[in-house]
Amino acid sequence: MSTPSSMAGPWLVVGLGNPGPEYAGNRHNIGFMVADLLAERIGGTFKRSGKAQAQVLEGRIGPPGPASRRVVLAKPMSYMNLSGGPVTALKDFYKVPTEQIIAVHDELDIDYGTLRLKLGGGDNGHNGLKSITKSLGANYLRVRAGIGRPPGRMDVAAFVLKDFSSAERKELDWFVDRAADAVEALVGEGLERAQSTYNS
Repeated sequence: MSTPSSMAGPWLVVGLGNPGPEYAGNRHNIGFMVADLLAERIGGTFKRSGKAQAQVLEGRIGPPGPASRRVVLAKPMSYMNLSGGPVTALKDFYKVPTEQIIAVHDELDIDYGTLRLKLGGGDNGHNGLKSITKSLGANYLRVRAGIGRPPGRMDVAAFVLKDFSSAERKELDWFVDRAADAVEALVGEGLERAQSTYNS
C-alpha cells in the first residue's frame, strides 16, 4: 500500500445504499449516511453526475494546505446490486487508482457500532461489494460498519432493509461520525495507521 504522500489523483469515497426516501433509514444505507456526513463536513452538496448514475461531490479532506487530499464523494443511484457500474464510470472519469477507492458499507458479521477497515477480501454476500468487485477486482479499501446479525430466524434481506431499531438509533449519530472519521484517516494517514485507531 502506498503512503498517502505518494498518491496521485483524487480519492473516490463511495457510500453504498439504495436511493429513495423509503430506504433512507435502512441498515443497508449506512454508507449513504456516512457520505452525507462527509459532504456536510466538506461544506458541499451532492449533485447528479453527468458521467455516472450517481450523486457526486468533489472536495478536499484534511487540514488546509498541502496535507489536504482531493476526494470525490459518491452515492450510486443504481440500487445496491448494480453499484459496480457507477463506481467504474467514476473511477475511469476521475482516473482514480483502484487502491484509492473506499467503499463504506454495512457488515452483518460485525457487531453493531464496530468498525473494521481493510484492503481487499471477499464480499461476504454483500451485493454492493459483489457488484464492485465484479467490475474492478477486490483490491479496494472498505470501511465495514457493523450492523450485527438478524435476530432469531429473521431473513437477512428483510433485516438489512429495515430501519435501525430505536435502541440502535441512540448510538447511530456517534457511529456514523466515527465511520466518517475513519474515512478521513484512511485518506490522510493510510491504512495501517487508520486501522490501529479504528479497528476495535
